Amino acid sequence: MLLYVTIGTNDLERARIFYDAALAPLGLKRRKQDDVEIGYGAGHDTRCRLWVVTPYDQNAATIGNGSMVALDAESRADVDAFYEAALAHGGTDEGAPGLRPFHANFYAAYVRDPDGNKLSAVCERPE
Repeated sequence: MLLYVTIGTNDLERARIFYDAALAPLGLKRRKQDDVEIGYGAGHDTRCRLWVVTPYDQNAATIGNGSMVALDAESRADVDAFYEAALAHGGTDEGAPGLRPFHANFYAAYVRDPDGNKLSAVCERPE
């Protein structure tokens, strides 16, 4: 359903450090970068599906209240590793890894990136 997602940043280098570390446990890697954007994708995909960008209109990037990007994780250990890497690289806690009440196997962690954008990693597989 989704082709790609963009997340705004006011400091592309700070964002690169955060996203390189936080997305690695989920199998996403930096595939493209220039002066205004960084693209991340899975190894098997031909596209970057997550872009971290400086806003096109050149105004400051702002966060959306109620907005969040949820990223698929292969395992609960990957969710844990995402959370730890995010916090170690400038992210802030929005919900430690654990089961959530959405269904029996919904294991998730929630963080904010250094710009305040909310992200989660979710594993819906049994342990």
